[in-house]
Amino acid sequence: MKHYSKLKETKISSTTLYKGILGVKLDEVKLLNGHKAFRLYFDHLGASGVLPVDGEFVYLVQQYRYPVGKVTLELPAGKREKEQTYLQCARAELRQETGLAAKKIKEVMMFNPSNAFSNEELHLFVATGLSRGKDCPDEDEFINLKKITLKQAYQMVEKGQIHDAKTIIMLQWWKLHHG
Repeated sequence: MKHYSKLKETKISSTTLYKGILGVKLDEVKLLNGHKAFRLYFDHLGASGVLPVDGEFVYLVQQYRYPVGKVTLELPAGKREKEQTYLQCARAELRQETGLAAKKIKEVMMFNPSNAFSNEELHLFVATGLSRGKDCPDEDEFINLKKITLKQAYQMVEKGQIHDAKTIIMLQWWKLHHG
Protein backbone atom coordinates (compact mmCIF):
# COMPACT_ATOMS: atom_id res chain seq x y z
CA MET A 1 0.00 0.00 0.00
CA LYS A 2 1.32 3.41 -0.97
CA HIS A 3 2.02 5.96 1.76
CA TYR A 4 1.79 9.71 1.08
CA SER A 5 4.01 11.90 3.24
CA LYS A 6 2.27 15.16 2.27
CA LEU A 7 -1.49 14.80 1.96
CA LYS A 8 -2.58 18.18 0.62
CA GLU A 9 -4.52 19.67 -2.25
CA THR A 10 -3.58 23.16 -3.42
CA LYS A 11 -6.29 25.67 -4.34
CA ILE A 12 -5.93 27.09 -7.83
CA SER A 13 -9.12 29.14 -7.92
CA SER A 14 -12.34 29.62 -5.97
CA THR A 15 -15.82 30.62 -7.13
CA THR A 16 -18.67 31.52 -4.78
CA LEU A 17 -21.84 29.99 -6.27
CA TYR A 18 -24.15 31.16 -3.49
CA LYS A 19 -23.75 33.41 -0.46
CA GLY A 20 -26.24 33.52 2.39
CA ILE A 21 -26.49 31.99 5.85
CA LEU A 22 -24.54 29.19 4.23
CA GLY A 23 -22.34 29.69 1.18
CA VAL A 24 -21.64 27.28 -1.66
CA LYS A 25 -18.18 27.32 -3.20
CA LEU A 26 -16.54 25.55 -6.10
CA ASP A 27 -12.75 25.40 -5.93
CA GLU A 28 -10.36 24.07 -8.54
CA VAL A 29 -7.46 22.23 -6.88
CA LYS A 30 -4.18 20.67 -7.85
CA LEU A 31 -3.82 17.07 -6.65
CA LEU A 32 -0.67 15.33 -5.44
CA ASN A 33 -0.20 13.68 -8.83
CA GLY A 34 -0.35 17.09 -10.59
CA HIS A 35 -3.84 16.56 -12.00
CA LYS A 36 -6.62 19.07 -11.41
CA ALA A 37 -9.99 18.45 -9.78
CA PHE A 38 -12.98 20.41 -8.49
CA ARG A 39 -14.23 20.55 -4.89
CA LEU A 40 -17.80 21.68 -4.24
CA TYR A 41 -18.52 22.50 -0.59
CA PHE A 42 -20.58 24.52 1.86
CA ASP A 43 -18.83 27.55 3.34
CA HIS A 44 -19.96 27.87 6.97
CA LEU A 45 -19.05 30.36 9.73
CA GLY A 46 -19.18 27.62 12.35
CA ALA A 47 -21.51 26.84 15.22
CA SER A 48 -21.62 26.09 18.92
CA GLY A 49 -23.55 23.47 20.86
CA VAL A 50 -24.05 23.31 24.62
CA LEU A 51 -24.84 20.42 26.95
CA PRO A 52 -26.66 22.04 29.92
CA VAL A 53 -26.21 19.72 32.91
CA ASP A 54 -28.06 20.21 36.20
CA GLY A 55 -27.08 17.43 38.62
CA GLU A 56 -28.53 14.21 37.21
CA PHE A 57 -30.55 16.11 34.60
CA VAL A 58 -29.84 17.50 31.16
CA TYR A 59 -31.82 20.01 29.13
CA LEU A 60 -32.41 19.19 25.46
CA VAL A 61 -34.52 20.93 22.85
CA GLN A 62 -37.13 19.28 20.69
CA GLN A 63 -37.77 20.74 17.25
CA TYR A 64 -38.86 19.81 13.76
CA ARG A 65 -35.96 19.49 11.33
CA TYR A 66 -37.18 19.95 7.77
CA PRO A 67 -34.23 18.31 5.91
CA VAL A 68 -34.79 14.98 7.71
CA GLY A 69 -38.56 15.40 8.01
CA LYS A 70 -38.87 14.64 11.71
CA VAL A 71 -38.82 15.96 15.24
CA THR A 72 -35.41 15.71 16.86
CA LEU A 73 -34.10 15.96 20.40
CA GLU A 74 -30.80 17.87 20.55
CA LEU A 75 -28.44 20.10 22.44
CA PRO A 76 -29.17 23.79 22.26
CA ALA A 77 -27.01 24.95 19.36
CA GLY A 78 -26.75 27.43 16.56
CA LYS A 79 -24.71 29.16 13.92
CA ARG A 80 -22.05 31.63 14.96
CA GLU A 81 -22.40 35.24 13.87
CA LYS A 82 -19.38 36.76 12.13
CA GLU A 83 -18.43 38.95 15.12
CA GLN A 84 -19.04 36.26 17.77
CA THR A 85 -16.54 33.96 19.42
CA TYR A 86 -17.63 30.34 19.79
CA LEU A 87 -18.08 30.90 23.54
CA GLN A 88 -20.31 33.93 22.95
CA CYS A 89 -22.32 31.89 20.48
CA ALA A 90 -22.72 29.05 23.00
CA ARG A 91 -23.94 31.42 25.72
CA ALA A 92 -26.34 33.14 23.33
CA GLU A 93 -27.81 29.86 22.05
CA LEU A 94 -28.22 28.53 25.59
CA ARG A 95 -30.18 31.64 26.62
CA GLN A 96 -32.10 31.90 23.37
CA GLU A 97 -33.28 28.29 23.12
CA THR A 98 -33.67 27.36 26.81
CA GLY A 99 -33.82 30.56 28.86
CA LEU A 100 -30.87 29.22 30.88
CA ALA A 101 -27.71 31.02 31.93
CA ALA A 102 -24.64 29.19 33.18
CA LYS A 103 -22.18 30.14 35.93
CA LYS A 104 -19.65 27.87 34.24
CA ILE A 105 -19.37 27.05 30.58
CA LYS A 106 -16.41 25.09 29.27
CA GLU A 107 -15.41 24.11 25.76
CA VAL A 108 -14.65 20.40 25.55
CA MET A 109 -14.03 19.82 21.85
CA MET A 110 -14.34 20.92 18.26
CA PHE A 111 -15.28 18.64 15.41
CA ASN A 112 -16.13 18.88 11.72
CA PRO A 113 -19.62 17.41 11.29
CA SER A 114 -19.42 16.92 7.51
CA ASN A 115 -15.82 17.41 6.40
CA ALA A 116 -16.38 15.80 2.99
CA PHE A 117 -18.62 18.68 1.87
CA SER A 118 -18.44 21.49 4.44
CA ASN A 119 -15.77 23.53 6.25
CA GLU A 120 -18.02 23.89 9.33
CA GLU A 121 -16.41 23.75 12.76
CA LEU A 122 -18.77 22.81 15.57
CA HIS A 123 -17.50 23.77 19.02
CA LEU A 124 -19.08 21.86 21.90
CA PHE A 125 -19.45 23.12 25.45
CA VAL A 126 -20.74 21.92 28.82
CA ALA A 127 -22.78 24.37 30.91
CA THR A 128 -23.24 23.98 34.68
CA GLY A 129 -24.43 26.18 37.52
CA LEU A 130 -27.63 26.87 35.62
CA SER A 131 -30.18 29.54 36.43
CA ARG A 132 -33.51 30.13 34.76
CA GLY A 133 -34.45 33.19 32.76
CA LYS A 134 -36.69 33.79 29.78
CA ASP A 135 -36.11 31.98 26.49
CA CYS A 136 -36.23 34.01 23.29
CA PRO A 137 -36.02 31.74 20.24
CA ASP A 138 -35.66 33.17 16.74
CA GLU A 139 -39.00 33.93 15.11
CA ASP A 140 -38.62 30.89 12.83
CA GLU A 141 -37.78 28.51 15.72
CA PHE A 142 -40.46 26.49 17.49
CA ILE A 143 -38.82 24.63 20.34
CA ASN A 144 -39.96 22.46 23.24
CA LEU A 145 -37.56 22.36 26.18
CA LYS A 146 -37.15 18.91 27.73
CA LYS A 147 -35.53 18.24 31.10
CA ILE A 148 -34.65 14.56 31.32
CA THR A 149 -32.33 12.49 33.45
CA LEU A 150 -28.91 11.71 32.07
CA LYS A 151 -29.81 8.02 32.44
CA GLN A 152 -32.85 8.53 30.21
CA ALA A 153 -30.75 10.41 27.67
CA TYR A 154 -28.15 7.60 27.57
CA GLN A 155 -30.93 5.03 27.07
CA MET A 156 -32.40 7.11 24.24
CA VAL A 157 -29.02 7.15 22.50
CA GLU A 158 -28.66 3.37 22.94
CA LYS A 159 -32.19 2.77 21.59
CA GLY A 160 -31.57 5.00 18.56
CA GLN A 161 -34.11 7.61 19.69
CA ILE A 162 -31.59 10.46 19.54
CA HIS A 163 -30.14 10.83 16.02
CA ASP A 164 -28.35 14.15 16.24
CA ALA A 165 -24.56 13.69 16.04
CA LYS A 166 -23.53 16.60 18.30
CA THR A 167 -25.96 15.45 20.97
CA ILE A 168 -24.79 11.85 20.84
CA ILE A 169 -21.15 12.95 20.99
CA MET A 170 -21.67 15.19 24.02
CA LEU A 171 -23.83 12.70 25.93
CA GLN A 172 -21.21 10.01 25.38
CA TRP A 173 -18.45 12.45 26.35
CA TRP A 174 -20.26 13.32 29.59
CA LYS A 175 -20.87 9.63 30.36
CA LEU A 176 -17.21 8.82 29.75
CA HIS A 177 -15.91 11.65 31.94
CA HIS A 178 -18.62 11.86 34.62
CA GLY A 179 -20.69 8.66 34.37
